[in-house]
Amino acid sequence: MVESVRWRRLRWQLRGAWQWPAFVVLTFVDALLVARLPFQGEGTDVIGAFLVAGFFNLLAVALLAPAFGMLLRRRRRDLPFMIARDYAGTALLVLTTCGLLAGGLVHRSAVVEERADQRAVTAAVNHYVAASAPRFMVGLGTMDRVKLEADSYRVCVMGRENLPLCMFVNTDQSPAGVKRDPSREPNAPFADR
Repeated sequence: MVESVRWRRLRWQLRGAWQWPAFVVLTFVDALLVARLPFQGEGTDVIGAFLVAGFFNLLAVALLAPAFGMLLRRRRRDLPFMIARDYAGTALLVLTTCGLLAGGLVHRSAVVEERADQRAVTAAVNHYVAASAPRFMVGLGTMDRVKLEADSYRVCVMGRENLPLCMFVNTDQSPAGVKRDPSREPNAPFADR
């Protein structure tokens, strides 16, 4: 009798032992999704992506899995509570990954548009400085750009002088329009908006 109970318990444990392996694998997958296909903003670095993915997955496993495990146990009385919680946790981890993927796909067009705007700003400023203010060519590698509103940026380029050359760049036209800002004040006050 004891042997049959052990085998039955082992069978349940093997069938229900998916939560933590899924947690490890899906945390890596989620971190990759957050870094490469962000659901908000421009994305993050590797450490930030793992923190976000780990937070969402821990939230699913520690906070939501016990409640959903109890609901599953009400529907299937034959499941031990630990196994029901494991099933619920695994399902929640998969749902979290699907949610991050869906959010990333929805937000993808905004990320692609923002990156295209950044390339257009860089190209327009490079062209303007090369044609109109070549003494600021040394500062092109360290452009200071601030997004003022959609498709509108203020970019400052340092030269050998103490004050930068600042321009307004409009990316809603092709090629991007550049207008020199008479103020040579750095971007710090604009960044606080």
